[in-house]
Amino acid sequence: MRTADISRKTKETSVEAALNIDGSGIYKLNTGIGFLDHMLELFAYNGCFDLELRCGGDLKVDNHHSAEDCGIVLGSAFDQALGGRGGITRYGQCVMPMDEALVMTAIDISGRPWLEFNISTPERGALDIEAIEEFLHGFVRSARLALHINMLSGRNAHHILEACFKGFGRALAAAVMTDARRAGEVPSSKGIL
Repeated sequence: MRTADISRKTKETSVEAALNIDGSGIYKLNTGIGFLDHMLELFAYNGCFDLELRCGGDLKVDNHHSAEDCGIVLGSAFDQALGGRGGITRYGQCVMPMDEALVMTAIDISGRPWLEFNISTPERGALDIEAIEEFLHGFVRSARLALHINMLSGRNAHHILEACFKGFGRALAAAVMTDARRAGEVPSSKGIL
């Protein structure tokens, strides 16, 4: 089973996560940021990841630290659950529509953290676009993968961000899928990621 339990405690936040990559999309979330909880519900459900994530943070300051540290912990959980990455597909992509919004997501579990986040939305509820980007930066650094999210169209901020997180879940699910043709092999012509 590809699972992980991760916790992180700083002066700003306390975050705990439990992850089963090969789950069925069951989630229990309490980040303290309602909109982030909603986005992670979509991510877990569409990726079929079983996910529990709790965060106590310094929300009296703002949501930056909580969003970033949730990304760090969730990325660390994926990193731990994937282990040496043997036998995974490595790449995943999704073009996700949500009404007028259309967002393309592509992932390479390369061992090289990179984020391209080309989304333009106004602030939405308690979670602004900068906090979403900080969450994703924390995730890619800890999960050691490249993530590209590009908005192709959209006007409604909620729809755009929903398409981001649904597509993120679907693309990551494709990338972590095992490939029977490469059973146990690291998915790189170099032999290492």
